[in-house]
Amino acid sequence: MEKINSSNSYFWHAVYVKSRAEKKAQMELEIQEIESFLPLQRKLRQWSDRQKWVEMPLISGYLFVRASRKEYDKILQSNYVVSYVRFDGKAAVVPDYQIEYLKLMLQQDNLDIEITREKLQPGQLIEVISGPMIGLKGTLQKIKGKNKVAVELEQLGYSVMVEIQSEDIEVRR
Repeated sequence: MEKINSSNSYFWHAVYVKSRAEKKAQMELEIQEIESFLPLQRKLRQWSDRQKWVEMPLISGYLFVRASRKEYDKILQSNYVVSYVRFDGKAAVVPDYQIEYLKLMLQQDNLDIEITREKLQPGQLIEVISGPMIGLKGTLQKIKGKNKVAVELEQLGYSVMVEIQSEDIEVRR
């Protein structure tokens, strides 16, 4: 019987993958028998000639891997993995319970999940990048609930409370 030490202990880590290669990275690691988790959600996508339901990564550019120290370098040698997400110079460990929560959350059929890196805050300059108000620029005045924001629109010269999905807003630099 093998003695358990840090080289055989398995932990979840997040890795950065090449652009739009999340599924390929997962398949490659699966072939190497490395456990991975790619949170996917179904989205209705519109093309000029049709609509189609597609499975898209919940957090684009990331994949979760459960690996021991022995597999650490093997994962980095994957054609699609760029690097580990690091914290204090070490590969960040994602607690098991957080992975389980993600899995449970994704099992909900009617749950529209949205992930964003941007933390919208009053005073930020924003631009509407999609939807019926596309192209409008302004200053975020306040956030009210999940989808309502008050924006002072430069083109109009006054604030308006409008329901805009946060994915339709981009912070201007």
